[in-house]
Order: sequence, then C-alpha cells, then structure tokens
Amino acid sequence: MKNILAPSILSADFKVLGEQVKTCAENGAEYLHFDVMDGMFVSNISFGIPVLASIKGAADIVMDVHLMIEEPIRYVEAFHKAGADILNVHYEACEDVQATLDAIHKCGMKAGLTIKPATPVEVLKPYLDQAELFLIMSVEPGKGGQSFIPESLDKIRELRGLLNEKGLTADVEVDGGIHLGNAKEVLESGANVLVAGSAVFKDNIAENVKGFMEILNENE
Repeated sequence: MKNILAPSILSADFKVLGEQVKTCAENGAEYLHFDVMDGMFVSNISFGIPVLASIKGAADIVMDVHLMIEEPIRYVEAFHKAGADILNVHYEACEDVQATLDAIHKCGMKAGLTIKPATPVEVLKPYLDQAELFLIMSVEPGKGGQSFIPESLDKIRELRGLLNEKGLTADVEVDGGIHLGNAKEVLESGANVLVAGSAVFKDNIAENVKGFMEILNENE
C-alpha cells in the first residue's frame, strides 16, 4: 500500500498559499489536506468553498477535504464543484452516515469517514466497505499545533486489523501531532496517509516534505 503525505494548509501562510502548495507537490506530497471548520461542530472557524476553488489547479495534487462541520451532506455537491477529490466527513457530525457517503460517491468523489479521539473504532464497522479512506484524529479536532495522543496508535492498529480481516485496502489517514519524530511509528501501526501541518509549513517547506517522504518511502 502506498504511503502518502497530506500537508495541512491550516498551518500555511495564506499570503503565499499557491506557492507553498506547489512546493509541497514538487517535493513529493500527493494530497493536500484542507480543513473546513464551521464554529459549531468544532469551536473554531477556518476557510471554505471559495478558498478551495481558488487553489484548485495551483499544483498537481489531490484535494483531501476534511469537513469538521455539522450535517456535511448539505455541502457535498458544492465542495465537489469547488474541486474536492476526497470528501472526508465526521461520523459524529452526520445524522445519516450512509446517506452522506452515498451522496459523496454520487458526485464522483472518494469518501472518507473520520472519528474523534473519544470515538471507538467499532463505530466504523458498518462502513468499512463504504469508504475509500478512514481518518483517525490523533488530537481533538478544531485547531492545529496539538500534541499527538499516544492511544491513537492502538486505534490505528485496530482499524487496520478490521480492514485486513475483510480483505479491504482503504487508506488509513492520521491527523494531529504528526512530525518527523513519530511518523515511522504511526506508519508501522497501520496508517498510510499522514497529515502534517506545522511540521511541514514551519521553516523550510521543501526540506520538511523531503524528510517526510524519505520516511514514507522507507516504510512502504
């Protein structure tokens, strides 16, 4: 299974966002993680559809859109039109999880299903063959710069084990507190998509991405 870096633009410099996205892609990042917050499901507000539409095409990179919003089914079509390739929704935010995943697929996007740190992996069991990606939050969603929750490693192992039992090859993505010092351990636990914000966008972006790519490539 291919290992993938998904830089989170929550930590980017929006004055030069297009340039930074291009730098990430040129140095090996294949996904761009786009965190949308509504001030209701999480306490913060970030950015949304106009920003996604404006950077789509800035680089050859997959737009991995993470909706931290209530009832995301309301905006599935709009995010598709704005350029989302993967639409990632929270289990906890959907009144009807299956209907939301179906709506994402109907628009031709890949579907992702996310759980917060306090939500057990077992809630994902009915949907293991209904999504192309599952995201384990390794911090509380809503803000960047938090420390990785160690117990997340057990959840990653459990999820990958459940997928393997069913012969499924969905991506396991991890978001929160990922840096060069713990990336290998997260991969060894069963993840293959790493979201990193400040660890990518602080200081030298090109060198940071290259550092992650070295670890990702060595652990495939």
